[in-house]
Amino acid sequence: MKVNVLRYVIFTLIALCFQARTNYAQTLYLPHYTTKEGLPSNNCYFTLQDQKGYIWIATDAGVSRFDGSNFENFSVDDGLPDNQILQLKEDSRGRIWFLALNGQLSYFYNGKIYNTENEPKLKFLNLNAVVVSFFEDSRGRIWFGTNKNIIACWNEKSVLKYVSPNPQKQFINAFIHEDSKSNIWAYSTQGLHVFIERDFVLINDTVLPLSYKTSLNLKNKSMYFLDKGGLNLKTGFTVKKILNISSDLLTNSPGYIYTNEKELWLSNNSGVYILGFDGSSNHILKEIDVNQVIKDRNGNMWFTTKNGIYRLPDRKERLYILNTQDGLSNNIVKSVTKDRKNRLWLGLNNAKIDLVDVNTKDVKHLSIPDKKRYNNIKQFKLDTSRNTMYFASDYGLGKIENIYNFKPSISYLKETNNSVFVVKNFTLDQHKKLALALSSGVVIINNRLDKFEFNALNYKENQDYFKERAYSVYFDQQQNLWFANLNGVSQFGNGIIKKHYVQNSMLSKRINDIKELPNKVFAMATDGYGILLMANQKIIKHITQKDGLNNNIINRLFVKGDYLWAISNNGVNRILFKHNKISMNSFDYANDLLSDDLNDLYIDDYTAYFATNNGLVYFNHNLTSQLKSVPEIYISSITHNKVPLDLSSTNFVFEPDDHNIVFNYSAVDFKTQQLTYRYRLKSDAKWTETKNRRLELSSLEPDTYVFEVSAKSQDNQWSEPAIITFKLEKHFWQTWWFIAILLAIGASLLYIITVNMTKRQKNKEQEQLLLKNKTLMLEQRALQAMMNPHFVFNVMNSIQHFINTSNTSSANRVLTGFAKLIRKNLEICTKSYINLEEEIEYLNLYLSLEKNRFGDKFKYKIAIDPQIDKEESFIPSMLLQPYIENAIWHGIMPKEEGGEVDIHIDLKEEGYLQISIIDDGIGIDNSMFQKKSGHQSKGMDLTQERINLLNKIEAKPIQLSIKQNGQSGTIITITVPLT
Repeated sequence: MKVNVLRYVIFTLIALCFQARTNYAQTLYLPHYTTKEGLPSNNCYFTLQDQKGYIWIATDAGVSRFDGSNFENFSVDDGLPDNQILQLKEDSRGRIWFLALNGQLSYFYNGKIYNTENEPKLKFLNLNAVVVSFFEDSRGRIWFGTNKNIIACWNEKSVLKYVSPNPQKQFINAFIHEDSKSNIWAYSTQGLHVFIERDFVLINDTVLPLSYKTSLNLKNKSMYFLDKGGLNLKTGFTVKKILNISSDLLTNSPGYIYTNEKELWLSNNSGVYILGFDGSSNHILKEIDVNQVIKDRNGNMWFTTKNGIYRLPDRKERLYILNTQDGLSNNIVKSVTKDRKNRLWLGLNNAKIDLVDVNTKDVKHLSIPDKKRYNNIKQFKLDTSRNTMYFASDYGLGKIENIYNFKPSISYLKETNNSVFVVKNFTLDQHKKLALALSSGVVIINNRLDKFEFNALNYKENQDYFKERAYSVYFDQQQNLWFANLNGVSQFGNGIIKKHYVQNSMLSKRINDIKELPNKVFAMATDGYGILLMANQKIIKHITQKDGLNNNIINRLFVKGDYLWAISNNGVNRILFKHNKISMNSFDYANDLLSDDLNDLYIDDYTAYFATNNGLVYFNHNLTSQLKSVPEIYISSITHNKVPLDLSSTNFVFEPDDHNIVFNYSAVDFKTQQLTYRYRLKSDAKWTETKNRRLELSSLEPDTYVFEVSAKSQDNQWSEPAIITFKLEKHFWQTWWFIAILLAIGASLLYIITVNMTKRQKNKEQEQLLLKNKTLMLEQRALQAMMNPHFVFNVMNSIQHFINTSNTSSANRVLTGFAKLIRKNLEICTKSYINLEEEIEYLNLYLSLEKNRFGDKFKYKIAIDPQIDKEESFIPSMLLQPYIENAIWHGIMPKEEGGEVDIHIDLKEEGYLQISIIDDGIGIDNSMFQKKSGHQSKGMDLTQERINLLNKIEAKPIQLSIKQNGQSGTIITITVPLT
């Protein structure tokens, strides 16, 4: 240990000592909006907040309306007379007036832009000049000051134009003001005029504004303006000097001013100067050409520039950044903590540690010699009792002792075998132990004070070493070690290990961080499953995005008082868990800056500090308003079949036609862009949540609908819904009277059709009865034809032959078979259908008798598909025998050498049997040619006629095919539906 200290003592005195401190001011963060965020152009002229809270921006490429999340842009394609809009003004009716460079006037009202083409009244406002000022007086008249010697007054019906006859005191670039006595004043750089009776009268007054931009009307009918000496307040005829201002500021192209009772916000080519009436001053947006300053109703300050617009949040929501401009070694801050002397320790890359005085923002620098091993200082732990700061990188761990001395000493944790170890996380107990989460497992160093090293070979598993890749370690208040590795979360103390992941599968997930809350509640930051709260070895709460988390992947946790802070790639959450209920704050206004590359956090009593890749970001979390402002939701536009509708109505009726209705809606909220919307079309329907700000409806049925939409950010409740009622009219054929007529006609037609169908059904039944009778007759004739005289005669001759030759057994066998065949014929003749088992038995009787007659000259074979259920498969009776007999007598018998008949019965798909009768006789075509008389089997003719009749009666037809097989032989194919 002493050797290690001596080895680095030189570096401690030289390379590692604190360098000369640098004093820098903190940098105020201003959100900046440009074309990247949605502006039509970066060259912005004017900004306005309307009565609903929208921010309007006039640019050289059109006008944009901003709700805090999205820019909705308007150009000449939407109705603007010119894309270059110099100013924006809102009148008492809520019309947004566009003052264009080409001098033409137009306005936006209830979702539509009105110009000279769709609003005839605007044609009277063709002044042939650029309007530079706009003022609505107490009588509702609108006054226009122009860049020429013209002042116009419009009362919605007519326009009165005023011209100064004095060439030295003209109305050029006039600013219009109304005092408390309703006198109308016209201020120009050439003179001051007051409207008396019917015309303007010149007033001899040497105190004149620098320009129309440096004049500001107040609600109490007084007026601020800048002259060559400073800021003045005019009340009636009285002018009072409020603030003397340096001529350098007043001659540097001052823009539109903003002032209140305490300070003046002066914009010019060098930025914005905040000049307090008490003599204080501040300068922001240095070296940026700022054209205008306004304050919105939420306390935000907006700055209009030639490079987009900037927003300075209200004081309680302001963010600050420390980066290289403020003295940091570099902008990539990996870790942050604070010591007892109110100094922030920042772990940077390139082996740098910076110390920042919280009060003065003074920065001191500390360098680590081994830049390769300690490139990223990603974690700090302070041993307060010994004034020692421990730090870790990916590939090493060190400690700095005597941190409050001018020359602290540093040493490094060593593996005695010089093995490389990868540090994921480390923790200290209150005594001497140090635990490491390594890529190879969890290591416990029992005495970090006397022996700052370890030997990987000497560790004993489940005592001071736990294998498997580890992610996090944590000593709780009872000095038990909690750790998370590939298996899950375990707890080790007093030599006993508790594997919590065995009882709960959620604890087997990857855990990035572990912290202890009050009342012995443990918080687990998971990698994709939110935060788990555990007490008494059970998970008591599971917090996810549904509860308000910005992301379910939580990287780090920090406990401050009753609050649990969590950071993810989508920002920061502060969680209060009490009485088994969750209260969540997402600090939405900070998430724009904290949504990427957020590495670590430290929370003190007042300030939250965040280590990011863009520097150290911090804000005062105690100033955050506890009131959760609900965003205001508006329906910004409605189009029906691509035609914009006038939103002055909240009830629409659409004629029956093809409908394509598009609702565009938005909530005005400059704190967050993570808004959720919900909508429904019926008051009793369920809400549908969405992130979209547009809803397109194209297939609605005729009905009356109530479209409701509301919004919420993560920190608040749903807003009051914006509501639009609309009705889709029915076509005449959808009306009740038309449907009633159709029903009456339909009932009459149904009655007529039913009567006709009944008659047809009776006629059809009679025809089927006739067909069945005819079929029965044919069956009887077929039976008679089957037992033809030739067959009977030949059988009897065979029997006589066997008797004469004293072959009694053969005669008996033939006689018995013939008797069975006769009996089988008598049984079949009483049935229309028989099962396949009976048919095969019958065919075997018949073919065995034929075989007995012809001997070796005749052979036969019957093959049946084993998948066929012969007892449950039925076919028409007496269907096959005539074709088999014909094959024997007319196909095989004419051949001297005889032949063979093969019968194949197979199962086809879709419930059909396919029966093939194949013989190798002379062939049916040859047989017909030899029999010039055209004789054909009478049994086959009757069977063919019977098949035709069955096909008329049954739903599925019997199919028959007879063809010669090449030069000789015949194939008969019968396809029979199963019944």
